[in-house]
Amino acid sequence: MDKKIDARGLQCPMPVIETKKALQEMTKGSVEVIVDNSIAVQNLVKMAKQKQLEFTSEMVSEDYYFVRMEVGAPALQANVTKDVSGTEAESEESCYPDIRLEKTVIVLSSDRMGSGDEKLGQILMKGFVYALTELEQLPKQIVLYNSGAKLSAEGSDSLEDLKLLESQGVEILTCGTCLNYYNLTEKLAVGTVTNMYAIAEILMSAGKVIKP
Repeated sequence: MDKKIDARGLQCPMPVIETKKALQEMTKGSVEVIVDNSIAVQNLVKMAKQKQLEFTSEMVSEDYYFVRMEVGAPALQANVTKDVSGTEAESEESCYPDIRLEKTVIVLSSDRMGSGDEKLGQILMKGFVYALTELEQLPKQIVLYNSGAKLSAEGSDSLEDLKLLESQGVEILTCGTCLNYYNLTEKLAVGTVTNMYAIAEILMSAGKVIKP
């Protein structure tokens, strides 16, 4: 069964979320998504690649693009094994496996990466967050504190990439005290507010903490 989604006018990451819902309900056919900006196209293409789906995309006009994903039954059906009685039983492997690395947490404690030139550090951080969206496996959580809180607020160059990560199940958590300090409490644009107690718990229970 083919599906068509008109996602024009929807803010990121809603086109990705709506498409993901449609794909999860399908075993065979195509999903065509209509959007009105190139950023949405890029995000949909990233998702198609991560799910290893064949896709095509086309710009019809400045505010009309479409991305078509082909869904094949063999790739989407759960793996089947036979028990000793010969009865078919579904394996536990998911059709759409969770690509997050369990207990892996990324900490962004600054809006720049490394020390030295401030502008270069901001460019590097933007590149790092974007690179996360291209990985085959994602962290379970991203924790932002100190000036890292600026990355999840309105006006951030990394906002769309963080929204894409969130749409794929990555939990984005920003320190509330830090947002308040930088007068960004009302400008949080992705994820949720957290506190230092919760951050301490997350870091203590994490199997791996990555801090660029």
